Amino acid sequence: MAVTKLSIALSLGFLVVACEPRVEEPVPPPHDARPEPIGQEAQASENRPSKTRCIHPTEDKPKRTLAQTGPDPACPPDDLAKPPVLREGKVVFADAKDETVTVEIAQRDHERARGLMYRKHMDEQRGMIFVFDRNEVHQFWMHNTCIPLDMLFVDADGTIVGIEENTPTMNDSTFSVPCPSRYVIEVNAGYCRRHGVRAGQKVRLEGIAG
Repeated sequence: MAVTKLSIALSLGFLVVACEPRVEEPVPPPHDARPEPIGQEAQASENRPSKTRCIHPTEDKPKRTLAQTGPDPACPPDDLAKPPVLREGKVVFADAKDETVTVEIAQRDHERARGLMYRKHMDEQRGMIFVFDRNEVHQFWMHNTCIPLDMLFVDADGTIVGIEENTPTMNDSTFSVPCPSRYVIEVNAGYCRRHGVRAGQKVRLEGIAG
């Protein structure tokens, strides 16, 4: 689990590399993107007609297949002698047979910057949740991330607005959905297909602030 991290910021459609590397970093939305409501406003948003909600639907088949299922053999060593320990919460997929995943909570900048870097294994019912201050269109990447992942983009009211499946390891391309989200949940690649998790479903967050 390395110390160096790469930070990507998206401004006016261009990627700008900053001085501090990041693993899976959100990129600011375009200037005309409006953050979706939080709290009581989010509840009101839930009651609007479905045509007003941005949801990027799950495709019938994944657009990517994995070349490998285990950790990337090119995974670099972590030069932190003692990797940070994050507090944990739970994500309940209420519309998918109440499947429950225990997640590490990445809420501060350096926690989100590191993400799941350098992990060589993650149990099926484990993951990480990235918590942001407001709804925005977030972009993530797989820099120094050694296991393939599914990325779930979740609205302030718990609606999954889109999923990026089978994101490849050690990859500096960006992954996103064209809908604002308040949370991003990362689980093992293929988890969503194995457990019937799709865009438009609801999740329930337990013990997770934000």
